[in-house]
Amino acid sequence: MSQSFKVNINESFDLDISETDISNLNAIEVSPSEFHVLYDNISYKTEIVTSNFNKKTFKVKVNNNTYNINLFNELDVLIKEMGFELGASKLVDNIKAPMPGLILEINVEIGQEVQENDSLLILEAMKMENVITAPRDGIIKSIAIKKGDAVEKNHLLIEFEA
Repeated sequence: MSQSFKVNINESFDLDISETDISNLNAIEVSPSEFHVLYDNISYKTEIVTSNFNKKTFKVKVNNNTYNINLFNELDVLIKEMGFELGASKLVDNIKAPMPGLILEINVEIGQEVQENDSLLILEAMKMENVITAPRDGIIKSIAIKKGDAVEKNHLLIEFEA
């Protein structure tokens, strides 16, 4: 059974590639990072500029045009479809109320740099004080609430700079 890959190029173009497609590619290694590729009788000069094998991200130059490439195997696609992306908490750009409650305390200010697990605010819900912490390192972009506000579940509380 041939494994297939989803390929995203410059975060705007997606395509599917199989192991068969890769094995049929006519590529000659010129140096450890440079290749001469022949595809559909057209010659391409390629260079791997940067690579991160753990994140499956690559920057590739093809005939002097640079492309950012992300690879996803079948497991990566399944994990994403199920909503269990690895490192998804690191991509969080905003904090929403996990439950209805009352804002007792806000421990941050706009523009403040915070570290992962720093206390951002305290939300009282069902007579319990819940400390809401930072899911990642970042800078506070905006605070949508103030001390004493009553919030509903999924109410926007804090936004991080991208």
